[in-house]
Amino acid sequence: MKFVTVRDFRLRPGSVWSNLDKNEDVVITSKGKPIALLTGISDITFDETLKLLRRAKAELAVSRMRKASLKKGLSKLTAKEIDAEIVAARKERK
Repeated sequence: MKFVTVRDFRLRPGSVWSNLDKNEDVVITSKGKPIALLTGISDITFDETLKLLRRAKAELAVSRMRKASLKKGLSKLTAKEIDAEIVAARKERK
């Protein structure tokens, strides 16, 4: 995996594309922090790769929600309390 600053990416994009052609992932950074991940794909693998990335992002989101729930003590709610929260949230939306 190669790390490239936004500035280098803007000034020398050819080196980034060549890394992608070699099937290397490229991380774009700004102020020392990663902001994007470029990964090489082909027409054949595009749909499958996109599906896997979306699934991984969804799993990460669920994992974070579970950790936040445990931290707030929400994992100890009864089914009745959960139903009441759902009803209250739905009323707020209307």
